[in-house]
Amino acid sequence: MDAKERGQRRAQLLDRAGWGDARCSKLAGDASFRSYDRVHLQGRVAVLMDAPPPMEDVRPFVAVAERLVSLGLSAPRVLAADVEAGYLLLEDLGDNTYTRMLASGGDERMLYALAVDLLADLHRQPPDVAARGMPDYSDDLLLREAALLVDWYLPAVTGEPAPESVRRAYLDVWRAVLPAARDVPTTLVLRDYHVDNLVWLDDRPGVAACGLLDFQDAVAGPISYDVVSLLEDARRDIEARLVADMRARYLEASGRVGSADRIAFDRSYAVLGAQRNCKIVGIFTRLCVRDGKPGYLKHIPRVWRLIEGDLAHPVLEPLRAWLERHIPGDMRGIPEIAREMAR
Repeated sequence: MDAKERGQRRAQLLDRAGWGDARCSKLAGDASFRSYDRVHLQGRVAVLMDAPPPMEDVRPFVAVAERLVSLGLSAPRVLAADVEAGYLLLEDLGDNTYTRMLASGGDERMLYALAVDLLADLHRQPPDVAARGMPDYSDDLLLREAALLVDWYLPAVTGEPAPESVRRAYLDVWRAVLPAARDVPTTLVLRDYHVDNLVWLDDRPGVAACGLLDFQDAVAGPISYDVVSLLEDARRDIEARLVADMRARYLEASGRVGSADRIAFDRSYAVLGAQRNCKIVGIFTRLCVRDGKPGYLKHIPRVWRLIEGDLAHPVLEPLRAWLERHIPGDMRGIPEIAREMAR
């Protein structure tokens, strides 16, 4: 489908939905191919998602949004859709993202507590309700994500592709530690659960006051993953005391208060924290080197600090040893090649 036909399909969708005369204004995009417009008509507002095929597929977003709404959570309701053309007209949850609230002096502890309570509420749902029909967060997928560190970051700091033997040894380390990530229950994992994708909705009760965005990559996986996403944030620093308090709050609210539960959760949290953060270092490097988007480079030092915090858990000793050998401390920063491309 060419650009002209997509433009026609966009207009037709808005016409069918009763928004044909709406005024559109651009909203901020993200690291994907998706873009967004806010549409205004006679005092009403909605959001038009433009997710061009074949790079994007809106069907997972629709499926997860409907699941979240059915569970009483505040995902944007789908008002109209042209799935084939990659357009969704969505309920507008407003501009009060957690990121903006925090930047303007919002109550950090209250906002994080609400986000943690939402996860505990979601994770108390039986897996066959919350995660039914969702793709599995398989070891193969976790390994492909972790491999982004050796496929993009390591070549950027050494100037050459990682030798196959080095890559193979790295993945063998992950195969050895990933079983510890699964010693906790399975649930619906939103995967990008952090302040950029959470919205404060002051007119809604309970956990519904936390609006949800950017969940189209949701999977069925360990309960620890979204807690890590929230508390090991690649884009902002969170005080250690707040992180500890929110972890404790989550364990209490989710009913995982026994010592065995806590030990299993801590192991899973460390493994998935390291996995996610290694992936993010690779993604941020790739966004610059391949996609010409250098804006994420500034976060790489923070993500390395998070990785080093994860490595303090004994379960990750094999990964710590591999990193010390192949990416020691003086190689953990913004790759010079990426710096040059960002200039």
